Amino acid sequence: MKKPPPGTEERIAKMTFASVYPHYVAKVEKKGRTKEELHKVIKWLTGYGDKKLKAIVDDNVNFETFFKKCELNKNAHLIKGVICGYRIEELESPLIRQVRYLDKLVDELAKGRKMEKILRVDD
Repeated sequence: MKKPPPGTEERIAKMTFASVYPHYVAKVEKKGRTKEELHKVIKWLTGYGDKKLKAIVDDNVNFETFFKKCELNKNAHLIKGVICGYRIEELESPLIRQVRYLDKLVDELAKGRKMEKILRVDD
């Protein structure tokens, strides 16, 4: 198991979803995908629909609360690979792993991967 530098988990826990969300939108739209597709991916992972996501952004909810209150998809463990130099399945911290799940899904969407593959339909 690989550990990120000390303090990383605390920094990520306090970071607000609202501070990262516009970057997710920009990343996928720059590559020809839509905000609706991004929301579909986020809903698959967390169970949060459009209204709840808007409330999370408006209320500046941090990532710790974001993932604590979500209903993580039962197939989230199928999200594997390297993100930010770390293999997702080797991360010890559940919070960092969950944030990296989201990062990986956004990357896959931006790279043009088919929605069925992103949502692990066939796995």
